[in-house]
Amino acid sequence: MTYVRLYGKPDIFLTFICNPNRSEIQENLYQDQRPQDRHDLIARVFHLKVKKLMDLITKSKIFGSAKCSMYSIEWQKRGLPHVHILIWLENKIRPDDIDSLICAEIPDPIQDPILHEIVRKNMIHGPCEDGYPNYRRRCIKSGGFSAKISCNGVSDIGNQWVVPYNPVLRLFDAHINIEHCSSIKAIKYICKYINKGSDQATFSVEKQSKDEITSYQSGRYVSSSEAVWRILSFPIHERYPSVFHLSVHLENDQRVYFTTNNVTENISKPPTTTLTAFFEVCKTDSFAKTLLYHEVPKYYTYNNSKFNRRKRVPGPTSFNQLKTVNGQCYLTFQSACLALGLLEDDKHWDDTMSKAVLTKKS
Repeated sequence: MTYVRLYGKPDIFLTFICNPNRSEIQENLYQDQRPQDRHDLIARVFHLKVKKLMDLITKSKIFGSAKCSMYSIEWQKRGLPHVHILIWLENKIRPDDIDSLICAEIPDPIQDPILHEIVRKNMIHGPCEDGYPNYRRRCIKSGGFSAKISCNGVSDIGNQWVVPYNPVLRLFDAHINIEHCSSIKAIKYICKYINKGSDQATFSVEKQSKDEITSYQSGRYVSSSEAVWRILSFPIHERYPSVFHLSVHLENDQRVYFTTNNVTENISKPPTTTLTAFFEVCKTDSFAKTLLYHEVPKYYTYNNSKFNRRKRVPGPTSFNQLKTVNGQCYLTFQSACLALGLLEDDKHWDDTMSKAVLTKKS
């Protein structure tokens, strides 16, 4: 909802479902294996495809310049991963632009047979126009095309059965549904939908007292596909730009964690929160006094229980000045960034090994 407050409603809602029949998956299966036998292979391929898709959206700008984006990975009941993506664009989509970005029609089988086959295999669904934008869906008499689908016999399917897609995303050969977020009423539903997490349900009939720990463990189902994704440390949720959580509480009502060693200290001096740190920085920084609480992370970083002004380079007059840190002019921008602490080099590996030598048991 922070994005909605700053940038308004999202422009594009995109759902990308993994295709287990991709050549990258099929060609790496062992003899007599099926895709559902190789969750590791599916996870690696789909992770690469999601990264490629986000690069096309944010770097190649296939929909235009994106201000911010977020996505969440979920798993279907049978284990296949899929991703829900929200995109906020610099220039809002106008009615005249929709047909060039979103298509809900079967391609010409003669002019574009490859895209026609991709749509026929992946983008056909039951008619479901209620609650969705009305895209252009021409009938055959008006220049539309049909496709033959084998379902209890061969039948012709018209454009009313096509899930909206973008022709540029043909290279993924998968189900990629694209919807234009045209209604202000859809904001809460869409933002909640991609952050809802996995479906969970549990029930039991017991005479004994309830064991909450056991109930939680039995209700938290993780499929094999999701388990592999977590083992490989692939991200389940990403967003850009980052959102910083700010504490809101009454006086002396902040959350405190007690241990046997810090009870006395935390009672006499409660720990600092972002709210109390905001009070402190406003006492000494005149610029901070001009900001609202939610604006502080734009200009300050929260480290060591206090807000510090973000480091910026004011009014550079030359390239050499950009490479100058604390009066020393470095040879490259990379070395200057290292001196500012903006990058890391291999030195931390040397430090790690040095500490290991000191702590190694003889």
